[in-house]
Amino acid sequence: MDESIAGTLVQLLLQRNMTLSTCESCTGGLLASKLTEVPGVSAVYAGGFVTYTAETKHKFAGVSNKLLTEVGTVAKKTAKQMAQGTADRAGTDCALSITGNAGPDPSEDKPVGLVYIGCTIDDKTVAKKFLFTGDRQAIREQAANAAMELLLDRLLDKETKRLSQKDKTEIEMEELPDAAASSLEKWL
Repeated sequence: MDESIAGTLVQLLLQRNMTLSTCESCTGGLLASKLTEVPGVSAVYAGGFVTYTAETKHKFAGVSNKLLTEVGTVAKKTAKQMAQGTADRAGTDCALSITGNAGPDPSEDKPVGLVYIGCTIDDKTVAKKFLFTGDRQAIREQAANAAMELLLDRLLDKETKRLSQKDKTEIEMEELPDAAASSLEKWL
């Protein structure tokens, strides 16, 4: 059993019979790489796009050219449209998107470390702003991990909204194999 963030996420998606796709910019496929390290991921991961330019964000993820002109490639609204468009185009229940500036220099007047992560689940999309520190690779790693954590948190929240706080841990831990349950405990 893979107890990494990716492993925990894949197990939860398998348990819920949900699918995932990704759209990455500044992480350049790192999120997809982390996911595909998990054995059995092909049952839930449809694939992903690396959209490093405004043109590819529009072409592959369906981000509107008007929005890209108005707010740029590194923006909360862009991350939301990337996630929504990726889920739609890939036909998945969930999608994650990452857009930001990993450095080493500011881009579009956006500081190094500024990252927006979009998360779509069943046609509901949120995006969060992050400001990571470190070198280029550290920022990319933090962004990929934060994307998986965001989806994991939202999936757990979606399930537990119907449950009382007391029942939450008992039910989730009973439904999952022991190894998955122990790795999920840190997210609860």
